[in-house]
Formats: sequence, structure tokens, C-alpha cells
Amino acid sequence: WALAMIPFFYVVYSLLSGLGEATARQPESVVGLVSAARYLTAVSWLTYPFVYIIKNVGLAGPVATMYEQIGYSVADVVAKAVFGVLIWAIASEKSRLESEGKLLR
Repeated sequence: WALAMIPFFYVVYSLLSGLGEATARQPESVVGLVSAARYLTAVSWLTYPFVYIIKNVGLAGPVATMYEQIGYSVADVVAKAVFGVLIWAIASEKSRLESEGKLLR
């Protein structure tokens, strides 16, 4: 598990740093939303490996399975539903800016 986390953390780091540069190029009114999406992605991705090891830290049986399912369910809702709402908000704001002729600098 620990060795597998090395490339995983590199990917998350690359995601955060690369999207940081992209965030700086966004219109001011969407910077906060894009930043929130960036950090939400990182947090939700970091949840999965820790939920995965629940059964390796002394928990077993139905209790471990319950915690594992709750952890994956929460991570999935955050990673998909909440992220989807953020993407919609970003697209909506950019559409508004485009209709006002303010999107392109």
C-alpha cells in the first residue's frame, strides 16, 4: 500500500500544481469556484486510499465492511455530485461572462 501511494501522491501533487496555474488564467468571478473544484478533487481522491486500508487496521467483519462502504459512499458523493454542481456553477458563470462579452481578455 505504502509503495503504491508514492505515484498516487505525485499524481495528486501534479493535479494541484497544474490546476493552480490554470486557475490563475480564469476570470476573477470563477477563480473561487475553480479553486474549490481543485481542492475538492484532491480531498476526494485522497479519501479512497485511506478507506481502502480500513480492513488492515484491526477492524474486521461487518463493522469494517460498514465503515468501508460509508467511506466509499461519502467519497463518491463528494467526488461526483458535489464536483458536478461546482462544474455547473463554473460553466454557468462563464456562459454569463461570454454573453456579456467579458470572457475573452
